[in-house]
Amino acid sequence: MNIKIQTLKELIKRMPKVGPFLVRLNQRGWNSTDYWDGRYRKGGNSGAGSYNRLAVFKAEFLNRFVVQHRIFSVIEFGCGDGSQLELARYGSYVGVDVSSKAVEICRSRFSGDESKLFLQSNAFAPGTSADLVLSLDVVYHLVEGHVFETYMRQVFGSAARFVIVYSSNVDHEGPPRHIRHRQFTQWIEHNEPGWYLLSTVENDYPYDAADPENTSFANFYVFAPRDLLSASSVVAK
Repeated sequence: MNIKIQTLKELIKRMPKVGPFLVRLNQRGWNSTDYWDGRYRKGGNSGAGSYNRLAVFKAEFLNRFVVQHRIFSVIEFGCGDGSQLELARYGSYVGVDVSSKAVEICRSRFSGDESKLFLQSNAFAPGTSADLVLSLDVVYHLVEGHVFETYMRQVFGSAARFVIVYSSNVDHEGPPRHIRHRQFTQWIEHNEPGWYLLSTVENDYPYDAADPENTSFANFYVFAPRDLLSASSVVAK
């Protein structure tokens, strides 16, 4: 299935816009790590996408994918508060997050589960890999360009068989401050040529401005390494 790009682009165009100068001004001094750590420390959560029917939609697809492709190990960059993870059925799992508070929450939440390990980003060892690497509702929160670059290289550098990104995929700058939509598939084409887009899966609940808590502009994008899989492979939804 293919994402309805035109529809999403039209949606983004209708969102409030600011000029390039205001974007630079808005981002000056912005620090994504401070924002998310502060959010969790104030009692905030990972956002609407990790709860209710959106969380169920994501979990059903991911759990099915893990079984179909015999995935034994998973790394998730941006595990958040672990709410989405409660619905997951993985084998070995490593959750990584920039927020030390999020890591603390997850360690407490899954304290009795020895199959799960949680690390702050700066403690993740280069060279660590897993069958599947996940990025769920993270890419469009990477406001700073250098943070986006580092994150994407870490994601693809840690995957042995598959990468699944759940995100928007259009370029758009503007408010709110903690969101910066990116056409990340273009970045992958230019910077990770060893990977190809195997499949896209549309959201069962596409974004509706009248119901933002239960809809999303994110879709699933599944990537595989060119040297391990044929481009004719099919991922069932």
